[in-house]
Amino acid sequence: MKLKLKRAFQAEMQHAMRYYKIGDYTAAFYHLERSHILGQSYVIPHTKSHWWMLKIGLKTKSGKEVLGQLMRILASILFSRLWVPIGNTGGTNVSPLKAMPIPQDLRSLLDD
Repeated sequence: MKLKLKRAFQAEMQHAMRYYKIGDYTAAFYHLERSHILGQSYVIPHTKSHWWMLKIGLKTKSGKEVLGQLMRILASILFSRLWVPIGNTGGTNVSPLKAMPIPQDLRSLLDD
């Protein structure tokens, strides 16, 4: 992972963890979606995004999110280096196979 992309991924994760700590799970999940977009082509960052989404699913008692994230964690370990649906935000509110538009501010990080 190039340094600029790694720093952006880490910044999104830091935002997510800060919101998680104060119980603002909606804001935390938003930043996890952004970190997922940035890290989905790399096994460890991809899996880390899903792990934190799973934690939010547990905190919010969302069975759908918990089950979906468990499946996505396994898939992130197996498939990150082979194929990912570019731009997918990683939550259970979207198909795990659906490519999605990349937010403008993240696009330049991924183009490098």
